[in-house]
Amino acid sequence: MSRVKQLGYLVFEVADLEAWKSFSTSILGLRLVDPRGDEGFSLQMDAHRQRFFIEHGPADDLQAIGWEVEDSAALDEIEKRLSAAGHRVTRGNAKDAARRHVEGLIRFEDPAGNPNEVYFGAAMASEPFASQVVPSGFIADDQGLGHVVVLSRDQSEHEAFYAQMLGLRLSDYIRCEYFGHQIDVTFMHANPRHHSLAFAKGQHKRIHHFMVQARSIDEVGKCYDRFLFAGGMVHQTLGRHPNDKMFSFYGYTPSGFHFEFGSGAIEIDDATWEATVHRKVSEWGHHPPQLLTKAHRRAKEAREKQG
Repeated sequence: MSRVKQLGYLVFEVADLEAWKSFSTSILGLRLVDPRGDEGFSLQMDAHRQRFFIEHGPADDLQAIGWEVEDSAALDEIEKRLSAAGHRVTRGNAKDAARRHVEGLIRFEDPAGNPNEVYFGAAMASEPFASQVVPSGFIADDQGLGHVVVLSRDQSEHEAFYAQMLGLRLSDYIRCEYFGHQIDVTFMHANPRHHSLAFAKGQHKRIHHFMVQARSIDEVGKCYDRFLFAGGMVHQTLGRHPNDKMFSFYGYTPSGFHFEFGSGAIEIDDATWEATVHRKVSEWGHHPPQLLTKAHRRAKEAREKQG
């Protein structure tokens, strides 16, 4: 059975291109490539020509998840599998492939309507990646760009689709209560990265967040500082997850959905890995910043009473 190898790229439709240029380069440390004027631009983070396609438009949401396969034969097999299962598949033409800088691709939707693309033959960068603000670089290349968390409507149906159609394997689940919210997230992997895809119900957009993984934990702290001093809005403070052990924080992108910047995740060996259910979101941290605001207010009120 042919499987996807990695999460190869993400496509976002964004309303404010200039805000995304500044955020992507000065905060995340990605490199702007392939500028297309008022149509958009792409972003590089490793040896691949690009990992993110930023396209101009009003949606401020995910427009496509790009999955890489080994070759044209693997692409054909997945296309036939999807079609046989009753899913509508569109074969990209030469113009579509050139726009993504790949040799061939297909398009389809998952059970929640999230748009997916499977491709082969991605173009590599003409020069090594170097970041001015993340000098140690990112863990990407054969593991893919990171991960993406998207909307689902039926967790079991969603898991079965990605397992049976694309060959993703189950990593684990997080099911718990988090500050009054019921959390039920499924995590799946395509390679040793703990998860390339996760999904849950109750999201307002197709995407909840995407993650990029730096090589150094210090880079996480430095990015946190850059984001704070640039006036960014933190969604969850620094913390560590129980399943992938990622040390990270979450913030809001210029489009309103979230990003995660992390380091230190474990990797999966399918020969020994056993999926499990985790009953907490984080081992520590990843708190809503409103908690800090409330604590600061209480401390201030206490000082004022004393003095």
